Amino acid sequence: MAAIKITVENFETEVINSKEPVLVDFWATWCGPCQMQGPVIEQASEEFAGKVKVGKLNVDEEGELAQKYGVMSIPTLILFKEGEAVKKEVGFHSMDQLKNLIQS
Repeated sequence: MAAIKITVENFETEVINSKEPVLVDFWATWCGPCQMQGPVIEQASEEFAGKVKVGKLNVDEEGELAQKYGVMSIPTLILFKEGEAVKKEVGFHSMDQLKNLIQS
């Protein structure tokens, strides 16, 4: 399953009301580290399928959500559980680091 495109329109349904944890990658097309993070996020969406929902949110298109969650640098990864942001990490993360983020 590919990472879900998160927008203002689907944020409540896909993230806030999700029964499973949701990892959201806040990124932009012009960001070099974000481009490196992209394939890892896609791999995570496959590996965590059925356990954790994985989404990508373009900060240039969805600035309101980036501002709401205090995203100042990208890539920023935020893990949501039961509609609440419970963990926030900034910068590139390897697959092992994503596993640790999700499991801790």
